[in-house]
Amino acid sequence: MNERTGNRDESADRSVRADGSGAGDAAPGDTVVRGATRSDLLDVYRIEKRSFSQPWPYSAFETFLDEPGFLVAVRGPVVVGYVVADVMPNHGRGIGHVKDIAVRPDARGMGLGRYLLERALVAVAIEGATLVKLEVRVGNDAALSLYRDVGFEPARRISGYYSDGEDALVMVLDVDAWRA
Repeated sequence: MNERTGNRDESADRSVRADGSGAGDAAPGDTVVRGATRSDLLDVYRIEKRSFSQPWPYSAFETFLDEPGFLVAVRGPVVVGYVVADVMPNHGRGIGHVKDIAVRPDARGMGLGRYLLERALVAVAIEGATLVKLEVRVGNDAALSLYRDVGFEPARRISGYYSDGEDALVMVLDVDAWRA
C-alpha cells in the first residue's frame, strides 16, 4: 500500500473523461465520475463494507486520495460507486494496479462498474501505465465476467491469497491493446 503523507486539495477537479481531459464525464443514469475527495470517504467506506466480506479499513482509502485512479461515481449528492487504482514504476515502465472497485447494491446492473473501471484505466494510462493488473477472487463470477469483457486476461492463480483461504486470479490488461 502506498504510504504517502498529505492529501490533495479537494477544490482541485481531478475528474477524468474518456479522452483524458479533466472535466467530469456523464456515466450511465446521469451519474458523474470524478476524483474522490475526503468528503467522499465515509460513503466509499460504507459501500466497501456492504460489498466485501473482508473490507478495507477506512484509513486505507485515505492513503489513496492523491491517486488519479481513485474515482467515485456520484448520482446527485450520493456516491454510488468507486474504484481505486494506482501506478508503480517497474523497470522503466508503469504497471497500473486496480486495487478495489465496488458499486452500491441498489446501483448495480447499470454498467457503472464497467464505466468506473474504464475511467480508471484511462487515468492510469495517463500516469504512464502500459500494463494493468488486478487480483480477483476465483469465485467472484460477476467481477471475472466484467474484467474479461473489458479485456483483462488471466495470468496466474495465487493459492490462499485472501485471509479466508480463497484463491485469487491475477488478471492483466495491455493498455495499448485496450486503447486500440
